[in-house]
Amino acid sequence: QVQLVESGGGLVQAGGSLRLSCVPHGVIFRINVMNWYRQAPGKQRELVASVTEHGVTDYTDSVKGRFTISRDNAKDTLYLQMNGLKPEDTAVYFCNAKWGGNSVFDSWGQGTQVTVSS
Repeated sequence: QVQLVESGGGLVQAGGSLRLSCVPHGVIFRINVMNWYRQAPGKQRELVASVTEHGVTDYTDSVKGRFTISRDNAKDTLYLQMNGLKPEDTAVYFCNAKWGGNSVFDSWGQGTQVTVSS
């Protein structure tokens, strides 16, 4: 089973920026889509941003214009640039990859904490 490892979380003031990274530990091939999810205390996990194998991106409405998802295909590394952070962005952020062709495999990271102070 391939494990994804996130990094880049931390504590930042409102209006600040962070960049999250996600790297697979293990062999991963035919990535179909990579996603960033987040889960705030007491809330369900929500999909924040995604990028397909063709480079098509999508964002949840609350982060549009502030967050940018990108991929380094050579390194299979996923990024999430977060600008204009708000206290409501506080959550544990998880990296997810569906891969192997037709998304037959589904790998997750352990999560990285992002805390935005007001």
